[in-house]
Amino acid sequence: MQVLSVTPEIFPLIKTGGLADVAGALPVALAGLGVATRSLVPGYPAVMSALKKNRAVHQYASLQGGKAALVAAEVAGLDLLVLDAPHLFDRPGGPYGDATGADWQDNWKRFAALGRVGADIAAGVVSGYKPDIVHAHDWQSAMTLAYMRYGEAANVPSVMTVHNLAFQGQFAASIFAGLGLPQQAMALDGVEYYGGVGFLKAGLQAASAITTVSPTYAQEIRTPAFGMGLDGLLNLRAPELHGIVNGIDVDIWNPETDRHLAATYSASSLKERKTNKGAIEERMVLDRDEGPIYCVVSRLTWQKGIDILTSILDPVVASGARLAILGSGDAGLEGALLAAAARHRGRVGVVIGYDEGLSHLLQGGADGILIPSRFEPCGLTQLYGLRYGCVPIVARTGGLADTIIDANEAAVSAGVATGFQFAPENAGAFHHAILRANALYADPADWTSLQRQGMKADVSWDRSARKYAALYRTLIAKRAA
Repeated sequence: MQVLSVTPEIFPLIKTGGLADVAGALPVALAGLGVATRSLVPGYPAVMSALKKNRAVHQYASLQGGKAALVAAEVAGLDLLVLDAPHLFDRPGGPYGDATGADWQDNWKRFAALGRVGADIAAGVVSGYKPDIVHAHDWQSAMTLAYMRYGEAANVPSVMTVHNLAFQGQFAASIFAGLGLPQQAMALDGVEYYGGVGFLKAGLQAASAITTVSPTYAQEIRTPAFGMGLDGLLNLRAPELHGIVNGIDVDIWNPETDRHLAATYSASSLKERKTNKGAIEERMVLDRDEGPIYCVVSRLTWQKGIDILTSILDPVVASGARLAILGSGDAGLEGALLAAAARHRGRVGVVIGYDEGLSHLLQGGADGILIPSRFEPCGLTQLYGLRYGCVPIVARTGGLADTIIDANEAAVSAGVATGFQFAPENAGAFHHAILRANALYADPADWTSLQRQGMKADVSWDRSARKYAALYRTLIAKRAA
């Protein structure tokens, strides 16, 4: 089976969040199930510089205002088709915005071009290659399915995966003329969205099937509270909506072989984690004592509940815990955390930015990881925590609810608990969950049991990849029927 995956980022070439991890790991997991994936990605500078050998497979004399080429390459075991369009993607800053974090004003052109090329590939523009199914990820890839719907690839089955419904790609109606779609597409059942153009909405409307990254989030987004204005459409398409929990790359995230750790370990040698804990204390300038270290590895945003954390940070420190925080995001939240680190020297350490190696070390040495998200489609950091014996303390929402078993008295007694859940997503409930964790941490036998139970969890892509492969086959069978 040939699958074209269209994605705006892919690990290890370009990453801003969990989408990249999924786009990079899922093709590898599917390969063992008879599914061959080619991934179409934009030719950002980081991507182009990673292409040691590539060959042009199609040329565009004009694509959204400039020349472009589609090049084929293999990098890190990934079969890639890269859209080399310098006028759209060869620029400093991030994949979606400049160095200040402001969105590129021509993002609609950039990702309309990606969608147009995805649809062209689906229609067979690459000699000798025509996918059986197209899988688009998030709003930046969603227009692929709209171009397919109104073009020559209308009969090719498609999947639209929503990694986070909060990001939708909404633009003014004035851009429609530049999309190259027929006039009938500017309608309620097309790309029109509240008087403008909605890229994600267009993909949801056109897809043969819709997936999101956990069963609970698939239900949550059908409600006004989580639907972000799209709950009506998602309810209409409920029979085609599936929740499939993400996995992680268990080769990259493996505490027994992880080169980012000061000491590797397994579930049977958890004492080795103390070496990593010491490395965290040194790196984050934390006091050395016997109390727990709780880490945060996150975008520092309202969605991630970081303001909830800042509101209880003083009493958490007073309870004997230390905090090691890695992330970047809202300037106000960054400032509040840096102020807390200054206020609690030796008890709170903060690194603003993203550091892949440090994120591994935190999972390998911290006692727990705090994830107070107000909503969380799936979440990956709690899966890394399970894998590394870094106990997750999570809000009971989305994929967090689906992947963590709360350490209530019955679950601890039965030996099935893997972390701590709290609800609702507010300061009082979060603080209480941390105090519950502190109490269990004080019992080394129970804490070790909790760690080992989490490390038993299957957080690989195996089960989820089988579900995607089954969905692909169902859609292809429907087309053939």
